[in-house]
Amino acid sequence: MDELAKMATNAAGAARGLQQEVEAIMRGQAERLLGGMDLVQRDAFEAVKAMAAKAREENETLAARVTALEAEVAALKAKG
Repeated sequence: MDELAKMATNAAGAARGLQQEVEAIMRGQAERLLGGMDLVQRDAFEAVKAMAAKAREENETLAARVTALEAEVAALKAKG
């Protein structure tokens, strides 16, 4: 019975070692695959996203100013 327990323990240890080795191989392959792709880092993505949001807000502000100036020009033309 003791020998059977030792064999089971050894088999479990070997299975765990094999699992770790397969995980390491898969991780390495995934890193190589992702490294070959032209992917952007998360912090760079967030920075560009913030810049786009700011630019959008500025465009809305400028569009409102242009509309107001156009109305003012139209009113001046109507008087003169």
